[in-house]
Amino acid sequence: MEALEAIMTRKSVRHFLAEPVPDETLRTILQAAMSGPSCTNARDWQFLVVRDKAMLQKMAEANGRPAQPLRGAAVGILVCGDLTRAFPPAPDYWVVDGAIAAQNLILAAHALGVGSVWLGTWPQLERVQAQVRLFGLPAAAVPHSLIALGWPDPAKEAPGPRRDRPAWEESRVHWEQW
Repeated sequence: MEALEAIMTRKSVRHFLAEPVPDETLRTILQAAMSGPSCTNARDWQFLVVRDKAMLQKMAEANGRPAQPLRGAAVGILVCGDLTRAFPPAPDYWVVDGAIAAQNLILAAHALGVGSVWLGTWPQLERVQAQVRLFGLPAAAVPHSLIALGWPDPAKEAPGPRRDRPAWEESRVHWEQW
C-alpha cells in the first residue's frame, strides 16, 4: 500500500478476529513507529507489547470504557514516553514524539492489513497511573497511549475507508495568513 493511500483510507477498527498477529508483522509495525521524527532525534519512547488475554482485559479496565476494544484485540501496545531520553530544555516534547510514533504504528498496521484503534491515555492522569501500577513501570516511563491491534472482523467492520468525514475541508486551511 502506498503511503498516501494508507493515510487516506485508515480507519479505527474496534472488532477483531481471534487470530494472532505474527511476530514479523509486529516487528515491522514497531519499526515504523520508531522511524518517525522526534525532537533532536531523542527517540524518547518505549513500547510495551501485550498479547496475554488476561493482561489485555486488565489494560482495558485500567484505561476505562473507551479502551474496550483491547478486550478483543490480538495485541495491545502501550506507547510510553521515556523521560531519560527527553530533550532537556523542553522535556515535554515526549508527548509529541509519542503521538508521532503512535500514528506511524497505526498507519503501518493498516498498510499490512492489521486493524487498529488509538486509545488515549495521556493526559488523563488516572489512566496514566493505572497503567503504571498495572505494569510496574519505572518512574521515567510515562504512558502516552494504547493501541489495540488485530485482524479486522469483517462481520462487524465495514470494508473500505470511513465515509463519515470529508477528506478535505477548505474552511480549515488558511493561506499566508489567518
